[in-house]
Amino acid sequence: MGSPGSLVIIFVLIACSAFFSVAEIALASSRRLRLRQLADDGDLRAEEVLRVQAQPGSYFTVVQIAQNMVAILGGVVGEGVLTPAIAAVLRHVLAPPAADVAGFALSFLLITTAFILFADIVPKRLALANPERLAVRVLAPMRLTMSLLRPVVWVFKALTESIFRVLGVTENRDDSITSADILAMASAGAQAGVLQVRAQQVIENVVELDTRTVESAMTPRSRLVYLLQEDDEALVRARIAAEPHSTYPVCDGNIDRVVGLVDAADLFARMLREEPLVLRGEGAQGLLQKVLMIPDRLTLSEVLAQFRQAHEDFAVIVNEYSLVVGVITLNDVMSTVMGSLVGPGDEEQIVRRDDGSWLMDGLTPIGDVVRALGADAADLPQRGQYDTLAGLLMVMLRRIPRRTDRAQWAGFRFEVLDVDSCHIDQVLVTANPRPASPLTGSDVAKS
Repeated sequence: MGSPGSLVIIFVLIACSAFFSVAEIALASSRRLRLRQLADDGDLRAEEVLRVQAQPGSYFTVVQIAQNMVAILGGVVGEGVLTPAIAAVLRHVLAPPAADVAGFALSFLLITTAFILFADIVPKRLALANPERLAVRVLAPMRLTMSLLRPVVWVFKALTESIFRVLGVTENRDDSITSADILAMASAGAQAGVLQVRAQQVIENVVELDTRTVESAMTPRSRLVYLLQEDDEALVRARIAAEPHSTYPVCDGNIDRVVGLVDAADLFARMLREEPLVLRGEGAQGLLQKVLMIPDRLTLSEVLAQFRQAHEDFAVIVNEYSLVVGVITLNDVMSTVMGSLVGPGDEEQIVRRDDGSWLMDGLTPIGDVVRALGADAADLPQRGQYDTLAGLLMVMLRRIPRRTDRAQWAGFRFEVLDVDSCHIDQVLVTANPRPASPLTGSDVAKS
């Protein structure tokens, strides 16, 4: 065959190889969620691509057979058509043996470059840019090729499945989506600009509802405002005026004996009607409501389920010894989801200062601390045994922190600024100029 015909064959082989490269990458990179959207919109080809993705063995076998056949044919044809022509030109400046060798080398280089560039790199990048659109378009010719090569495909597929069985590996594609996948997609969307950073934070907080315990969002026992059944009317009025809330737990004698709760609106209504504020006996009828009690090891998503089941928005949290550790409301959970979107009357738990340091409340959830610092939660010492920054400091210091105590973790220094009794009010967090590994014995210091 003459040179023009051989060149045409080479171009056809490059085009065929490019087609199979597109078919391979398009199917492998197509997102099932996007294909499902196309199928729901009426594109039947997308439904067929989904079925092929579920069992892709024959599809990829055809791709590999075809690509190897095309590559071999391209090498044979290219060597035969280009080597003589290049060698003839080189004989004007080189000896015939050297010209033949150089002609073969240049022919091999040109053919290989053409196949790598136009049959591999360019088509694969195009397929990665829009895999779903190309996957539905190449499916029909791929099905035809699969039918033509069915006997060969059957042999290679049987051999491949035998190898997989020997190795104990499954070829079924795992399309399950984990919470880590969702977080990764949200992060990628924020970086690409298609998702607002604030929306990304909300998504992360929603996903974390399954891992964050109720203690990370509750009002702790030390800050709990409650009423006693034996309180007289003057004391009840004074406490409501001093610390106004929408709901008050009512206790019998002490905080660990919660007998119910009272709504502030009901108290105000009685005040307006000039009725006595009595929290015990017959005078409490219609005023004292049943209280929802939940254990302290529930996750926030489980708390939401409890609220939905009981049709309540307020719960008292108790530990395994039946001692009250705090209270939580539906608004507390929603505030956790909204993250930094606090109301005008709320005080942020994390404040970034002008010098780049942070002021943090001791009750700041550890997830918010890790996110603000850009640290890796996997490096947390004794991870899972605490929910707040105060808990982290107790673990690192191995005692109740005192004012001016300092600890090092993940390249940051934590200094306790203010302690009220045993409660850590404020912690100053600064970037450590010297590298710090995850917690070691020398990382903890006291000034």
